[in-house]
Amino acid sequence: MKIISLVPSITEALLDLGLKSPDLVGRTKFCIHPEDKVCGVPIIGGTKNLNIGKIKSLKPDLIIANKEENEKDQIEELEKDFKVLMTNISTLEDNYYLLKTLGNILNESERAQHFNTKINEIFDGISSVSERTCAYLIWQNPYMTVGSDTFIHEILQRLGFKNLFANRKRYPIVDVEELQETDCIFLSSEPYPFKQKHADELQKQLPQSRIILVDGEAFSWYGTHLAKCESYFQELLQECN
Repeated sequence: MKIISLVPSITEALLDLGLKSPDLVGRTKFCIHPEDKVCGVPIIGGTKNLNIGKIKSLKPDLIIANKEENEKDQIEELEKDFKVLMTNISTLEDNYYLLKTLGNILNESERAQHFNTKINEIFDGISSVSERTCAYLIWQNPYMTVGSDTFIHEILQRLGFKNLFANRKRYPIVDVEELQETDCIFLSSEPYPFKQKHADELQKQLPQSRIILVDGEAFSWYGTHLAKCESYFQELLQECN
């Protein structure tokens, strides 16, 4: 089966679950893990600007897309000629069934269950931070955060954090005044690449809050990636306590 993945975290999951690199005939430029396996896979554009012509020339048996990552009109164009599996992941339960589905497609159900078991063990074994309030920023100028209908919110909640913006949806714009008195403010490494200078600037405006740079992949990459984040989550929680 020739597969094209239009989603970075799903590309990683497919290869973790046993898909051979030659059978992954296309990926986006953001599909960077695992590096040793994706390096030889043809790039078919970005997640939002697919090269439809190149995808058609590769003649895949299956294209795997995501409702949030990919543009609706481009996916509809591909559906005219190819089988497309559209995913929509916003909870760990969604992730569980995503891995089961991918495992069934690849005839690797046992391997998929192994990853699901590991992910469950990680979150079941985490000692939470007693409902510290947090804001998770994904962009600046303007600042943007996450609402309750996002996968990032789910991970925050499972780690024991109370999302300050849980009463909002998707990715609302917020200002510094709304961040006052927040216990922790997380500056994500993606999609905006926050650096220490950004943390220092915000810390001056919010001296009562703890400003922490966080690995965006650990919070937003669903699939198998979560199974690799146990140590990272534990270290982050220790830093927040």
